[in-house]
Amino acid sequence: MFDTPARPAPLRIEIEAPADGAAVEALVLAAFGPGRFAKTAERLREQARIAAGFVAREDEQIIGSVRLWAISIGGEPALFLGPIAVSGSSRRAGLGGDLVQACIDHAGDAGILLVGDLPYFGRFGFRSAPDVRLSGPVDQQRVLWRGEGEAAGVVLPG
Repeated sequence: MFDTPARPAPLRIEIEAPADGAAVEALVLAAFGPGRFAKTAERLREQARIAAGFVAREDEQIIGSVRLWAISIGGEPALFLGPIAVSGSSRRAGLGGDLVQACIDHAGDAGILLVGDLPYFGRFGFRSAPDVRLSGPVDQQRVLWRGEGEAAGVVLPG
C-alpha cells in the first residue's frame, strides 16, 4: 500500500470575520512595527469605520490581510485601502496583489484612495491624486486614487 502525501490546504481569501481581529492586528504590527502609529494614514483609520476586510488563510492561519475604510473626499463617499500586511514567509508570491484585487472587486464603482507606491499600484488602475489632502503630513506623490473622474478635497472619516 502506498501512502499518499498530504496536500497543503489551499490558500483562501475571505471576508474578515470579527474573530479575526486580534490575528489581523498582530500581522499588521509584525509587518509595519510600532512606527505605523505615527503615520497620517493610521490617524485616519483610527477615526474611520471598517467598510470591509479581507484575510488570506493557509492551513487556517491568517497569512495576509487588508481593509477598506469608509471615508469622504471633499464631501463625496469613498474608500481608503490599507494597510496590506503579508506574513514574512508568504511575501513575494503575489498575495499582496490578490488582496488588493479583492478590495477592488468588493468596491465595485466606489472610488478607492490609498497611500502607496505608484509603480506597484498603477497596475491596478491607481493614479496620482494631486488634489486630495489628508489631514497630516504625507508624501503627496504617494496619495493614489482609483475611480471615476478625479478626486479632490480634504479626506475625512466617512
